[in-house]
Amino acid sequence: MKMTEHNFTTWDGSQLFYRAWLPEQPTNNALILFHRGHEHSGRWQEVVELLGLSDIAVFAWDARGHGKSPGERGSAENLMAVVKDIDVFVRHISEANQIPIENMVVLAHSVGAVTATAWVHDFAPPIRGMILGAPAFRVKLYLPFAVPLLRLKQKLFGPGYVKSYVKARVLTHDPDQAARYQADPAIFRQIAVNILLDLHDTSTRLIADAGAITVPTLLLAAGSDWVVKLAAQKEFFNRL
Repeated sequence: MKMTEHNFTTWDGSQLFYRAWLPEQPTNNALILFHRGHEHSGRWQEVVELLGLSDIAVFAWDARGHGKSPGERGSAENLMAVVKDIDVFVRHISEANQIPIENMVVLAHSVGAVTATAWVHDFAPPIRGMILGAPAFRVKLYLPFAVPLLRLKQKLFGPGYVKSYVKARVLTHDPDQAARYQADPAIFRQIAVNILLDLHDTSTRLIADAGAITVPTLLLAAGSDWVVKLAAQKEFFNRL
């Protein structure tokens, strides 16, 4: 399917960027993709090609502060701003392409999986299903008392950023994929402290109240993950 580029106006007037892969014949089914932290919608190109969904429209955005969307890299007013963006994005896709929300499936990765889950939990959209790939309900920070220290840093010094320790070698065993990740100039290495803390707090809320989610959900987790904690994913899944 040919990829096309678009923009939509979100709740605060920002123009966010997204890509669309539309089949030759009109369809009323859609798959919506949400990238992980630091990344952008272009990273989904190979996935779309491998899926080969010739009768399903596929859409992927650049979250605010990512890729071709505006904003400080890795930053937002708060995580709920991104969740509200998702709601506007999905409704825009539905209206612009005449696709009922009931005919949509969401596939989201890492940080994107947490924001997509928050949208499903808080807005209760009637989507067909949700696929979560290694959701970042708990990020491995590798520093004792990291969350309390980040809260103190934010209180004393105001907004700031944390440089990501994530290297390509901890994301994939495929050397070609690792090289492509390292060479991608649109992937950045920072995340705002307030977003990292919001991610932790939102995840805590979602894990505790996962039972409120009734959307059919598939959760994909690694047997050994250097970036996010498997225990948090299992706890969330067991509470669904």
